[in-house]
Amino acid sequence: MRFIFEKRNQILLILAIIVTIAGYVVMGTGDKTISPILLIIAYVVLFPAALLIGWKKSKHD
Repeated sequence: MRFIFEKRNQILLILAIIVTIAGYVVMGTGDKTISPILLIIAYVVLFPAALLIGWKKSKHD
C-alpha cells in the first residue's frame, strides 16, 4: 500500500485545523458544551480521515 495525499486530504486537513482553532477559541469564551464537541470532531473524525483517506493498494505490494 502507498499513501497518496490528494486534494481531498488537503481539504480535510485544513478543515480539521479550522475546527480545532474554532474549538479552542470557543473554549476561551468559557463555553463548556460546544468546544469539546468541536475538538472531538476535529481530533477523532477529521484528522484521522485526512490521513486515512487515500490509502490505495499498489500493484507492487
